[in-house]
Amino acid sequence: MTAALGALTLVTGCGDGGGGGDGSGEGRRPDGARVTIRVPGDAPTISGAVSLARPGDLVLVAPGVYRESVRIDTERITLRGESRAGVVIDGQVRRPNGVVVAAPGVAVENLTVRNNTHNGVLVTGSAAAVAGLPGSGGYDTGDEPVRLLKSFLVSHVTATRNGLYGIYAFSARNGVIERSYTSGGADSGIYVGQCRPCRIVVRDNVSELNAVGYEGTNAGGDMYVVGNRLVGNRVGLTTNSDHQEKLLPQRDAVIAGNLIADNQQRQTPEQADGGWGIGIGIDGGSDNRIIRNRVTGNTNAGLVITATADLTADRNRITDNTFDANGVDIGWTFPTTTRGQGNCLEGNKLRTTVPAGLASSASCPVPATSTTPSGSWRSPAAPAGIPFTDVAAPGPQPELPGTGTAGATVVPDTPALPAIADIALPSPSLLAGSARVRAS
Repeated sequence: MTAALGALTLVTGCGDGGGGGDGSGEGRRPDGARVTIRVPGDAPTISGAVSLARPGDLVLVAPGVYRESVRIDTERITLRGESRAGVVIDGQVRRPNGVVVAAPGVAVENLTVRNNTHNGVLVTGSAAAVAGLPGSGGYDTGDEPVRLLKSFLVSHVTATRNGLYGIYAFSARNGVIERSYTSGGADSGIYVGQCRPCRIVVRDNVSELNAVGYEGTNAGGDMYVVGNRLVGNRVGLTTNSDHQEKLLPQRDAVIAGNLIADNQQRQTPEQADGGWGIGIGIDGGSDNRIIRNRVTGNTNAGLVITATADLTADRNRITDNTFDANGVDIGWTFPTTTRGQGNCLEGNKLRTTVPAGLASSASCPVPATSTTPSGSWRSPAAPAGIPFTDVAAPGPQPELPGTGTAGATVVPDTPALPAIADIALPSPSLLAGSARVRAS
């Protein structure tokens, strides 16, 4: 390995200056230097380059289609494509995952992952999920104890046509998923599951043509979903509790400043629970704050709160959102045995609610133990979906700035969390960009 490393590019003064290398004394880099390992110049495959990398290194990938699955077990390395559309990790619909991040402090940037049977990018502290054991492709990891991977970054990644999730953070915390694009996720485009406290920020992403744009299951505690465009899926966003994952129940997420529109797109994979035409769904989730989102054009409902037979949805606050042109703007519907408590609305622009009059009868604040009213409405039937492999190919997406000149990215141990007061309601002008999925 030492001989193979001799030609690698030494990069000094990059990142945080915290000392490159791992102190192994191999003589392959001076103190404070970090190495750039180039694909295919220094290694013919991305996996081969990752195997050479040490903490603080950058794996920089030239344009090409790489038919492999990449597993990153070394902490604090950066995997970056030179071209977001040009660097493609292709699972050929036979590999479970495009990129698996199983070490802390890793950044995955500026590339495309597609055609994987499970996930485009999987970030996880679960050994069962890394190994792809039965049941671990989506949720259940059996009796495995919870181990949360700490710190990650996924930025400027295009994840398309994957059989479960485009970008999947499971049993992970202290991370950021940002400025990425997901489509063709047969379960959801972006998924965060099994973390508390999460300290995860999902921001400034575009998620369309998925079964669900964003899904958070048993994910809460400094969990922020902000400034995303969730348009033209079957369901825009869900936050929910599920017995198939640990750290039940879901609670304490902030959903703010998102555009959630036109989520009844036919040319998408079918949603597992048959969901269709819903902007935001809260199923058995509690203590969530839904703030200044623009929720429009969802033919079933803009926002639904519901629960299962044993998982209530309590103390959710829906404030200062704008609802328009939805079948029902806000609908609350509960099984008789699990009525929610303490859910309330304040300052929203809306037209219809089920039950009627929620804006006044459930105006915040309400007592935490007050029973949430429940009603029902006729939902439109969901049409048949299409295979995830047939979802429309994405158009060009923005490049990561400074791709060719920047060194490795330093991923902080704890990400900076958004200031809620600074998160604005999305402008109506952003709806113009949804014309493509409306017309499809």
